[in-house]
Amino acid sequence: MLDVGESAPEFTLPKAGGDVYNDIEPFDLADALGDGPVVLAFFPAAFTSGCTAEMCAFRDSMHRFDDLDADVYGISVDLPPAQNVWILREELDFPMLSDWDHEVIHDYGVIEPEMYGQFEAARRSIFVLDAAGTVAYRWVEGEGETDFEAVVETVRDAVAEVA
Repeated sequence: MLDVGESAPEFTLPKAGGDVYNDIEPFDLADALGDGPVVLAFFPAAFTSGCTAEMCAFRDSMHRFDDLDADVYGISVDLPPAQNVWILREELDFPMLSDWDHEVIHDYGVIEPEMYGQFEAARRSIFVLDAAGTVAYRWVEGEGETDFEAVVETVRDAVAEVA
């Protein structure tokens, strides 16, 4: 798993913008770096209760990231049209990246190999990257219930340190 101080692997993925079901365009991490901190929030699957709670916690705190010129992206193995429908349904105000071929979750070492005993998905984890693409902060979900509002607050503090 990628650790603090390491360079984040670059990638290009489809980005679901959320305006309509087919709001899809390429996203290149290298293009996003340099504009301010980047938050990559990996989650297992759209439309699930835990993932909805996590992404809604970010949604409810986005104004605090905007003040730091930080960009937040959710990443899952869901296809972009499904991500767009989920963004619209939950009124999420940040884009989702589709790692549909599972390359990025392998590159970042955040694989949940047996989601429901059936398929590989992203392990719930968050990386804060500085403008150079270095991991400044990493969080990986542990056992038990997660207080997503507290996690988002901690991530926001990590972003403030590199902003």
